[in-house]
Amino acid sequence: MEITDVRIRKIDAEGKMKAVVSVTFDNEFVIHDIKVIESQNGLFIAMPSRKTPDGEFKDIAHPINAAAREKIQSAILGKYESTAEEEESKEKAKSKRKDKEEEAVEEEATEETEAEATEEVEEETAEEVEAEETVEAVEETEEEIKEKEEE
Repeated sequence: MEITDVRIRKIDAEGKMKAVVSVTFDNEFVIHDIKVIESQNGLFIAMPSRKTPDGEFKDIAHPINAAAREKIQSAILGKYESTAEEEESKEKAKSKRKDKEEEAVEEEATEETEAEATEEVEEETAEEVEAEETVEAVEETEEEIKEKEEE
């Protein structure tokens, strides 16, 4: 029997159970609910099981020999690792997009702040010019008054 498809249905970053997998053999037979579990010694697979009335877990389906188990485990863990890397890449890309969006918002806010500051400086400059013109007008008026008084 050849493994013709491995589907990772659920990936969890938290906890010891990392994924739930389905494996298809010869495009004719599928086993669902194979779990990818992380232990101190690394990742391994747990075949689907059910709890017996006395509290034990019994496999519903399982390989008969070590070579078959290794073949299934290698296929599942290979697919799991590549899928996990893809998920990580997607998360990094999403994070980069979010960072760029935040930078754009910050840049826009900075530009708005700079524009407001420039506008304030221009207003202050205009007020200063107006004040100087007013002072000059008053001085001219005072000179005119003095000239008329002298006449």
